[in-house]
Amino acid sequence: MSVTHDIIDVRSIELLCKIKQQGLEVCGMNLLEHKIIEIHSVKDVTSAFVEHCGYNPDEPLLTVNLTFDCYGLRKTKDVTFWQSTFEKVKEALSLLDEGENSIRHNRSRDIPKLRLGASSTLTRYVLLSHLENYIARFPHVRITISCQSTYQTLQLLDEEKIDLGLIGRPQKLRGYYFQPLLKIQDTFVCTQQYLENQKKLYPDEPLIQAATFMMLDEDNITRQTVNTQLKEHHVELSHILEVTTMDLLIQFAEIGLGIACVIRDFVKKELEEGTLVEVPVGFSFPLREIGFVCRQKDADSALIAPFFDDETEHPDK
Repeated sequence: MSVTHDIIDVRSIELLCKIKQQGLEVCGMNLLEHKIIEIHSVKDVTSAFVEHCGYNPDEPLLTVNLTFDCYGLRKTKDVTFWQSTFEKVKEALSLLDEGENSIRHNRSRDIPKLRLGASSTLTRYVLLSHLENYIARFPHVRITISCQSTYQTLQLLDEEKIDLGLIGRPQKLRGYYFQPLLKIQDTFVCTQQYLENQKKLYPDEPLIQAATFMMLDEDNITRQTVNTQLKEHHVELSHILEVTTMDLLIQFAEIGLGIACVIRDFVKKELEEGTLVEVPVGFSFPLREIGFVCRQKDADSALIAPFFDDETEHPDK
């Protein structure tokens, strides 16, 4: 019977000779040239060794199934250790793991982090261009982005789970620093074909009563602003389809599913090309602001200030 595995720390030439006499293949393994990555299983093979070699070793022999790195190549095989050596190897591996984890932790701790929050719509249409400039100036900053509504973004700021938000300006902003970035205006859009179809199908009904109006859900600040304006102008929509994102609203409008309430700036191209047309509802929506917001105490932070002032010094490393 032939057994193939590596023998590490063979302390006796006599033992080595007896192993070879019994047909056991020995492969020298230099621990300095191999990095043990993972230990899978350990088996006491002392009795089997005595049976095959007729030699009683001074201490137990353990065959360990492990994965190691050999000059960049990963290998998994059985390696035989003296028990005392294996205990030292385990201790060394534990110390190495502890050291590597400590190094990773320190490196991670030294990297500046910026946590951003915004709706998926504002992230796509507004935030990305600002991030591109920011990353070009400060490539060492690690950035994470969470997508949620304006009110949820403000809640995350309160809980200090994000550092900076991009939001539509709400009525109350006590305790926050808000800097307007641009002004936007809501509008209703659809395809020209959809309007013509409505006139053919419901010639005697007002568009407000006959058409399907697609809007964001009630928790969204855009929807709440639009609802307020509709109520003030005594406009009541009969058929409302709620959609989760502005992108879907635009896409649904483009395929003729209904009339979508969107932000005009975000469909500028579609309006210019005639893919979509604006639908009058008897009044114009007022302009409202989009801007960056942070906790008042963080407004001068070196990581955040560049979003408010392009001349701000480089963030601390």
